[in-house]
Amino acid sequence: MLMFEYKDISWWYWLVTAILLTGGVLGNGGGFMLAIGLTSFQLVHYIFRAGNLKDFPVQVRFWYLMLLLVSLPESMQWLYWVPYIGTWAQIIFGYCAMARMVSLWPWNREEAFSFSLLNKTFLSRPVRGSVQQGFSGYKED
Repeated sequence: MLMFEYKDISWWYWLVTAILLTGGVLGNGGGFMLAIGLTSFQLVHYIFRAGNLKDFPVQVRFWYLMLLLVSLPESMQWLYWVPYIGTWAQIIFGYCAMARMVSLWPWNREEAFSFSLLNKTFLSRPVRGSVQQGFSGYKED
């Protein structure tokens, strides 16, 4: 199922980020730096938009930025393949692995951590909006 949400500003942020990461993995290292810069801008935008650092979209962008920064040293740049593939999956199919991982943090869930929760979190179909809205048992922020 394709899920192009071109009317949503976050979709455009992710699209440009994916294009920049594509440049990076194809050999233009500047693409990684530009992706980090855009993600930093996006994070600040969402902090001001939400007015709350605990807002779920802010958390997702923060941890995504951390992944990009951990991948920055030359010896770690192979790791950029993870956000590269994941960001394209988000843009095309609406499947955001980072949001699903962030939803598992203790402050983002009410359900006990279990294999069933992991299964439901990572193997369920993509949903429009926040991944938290698609799973029962998650608290809404």
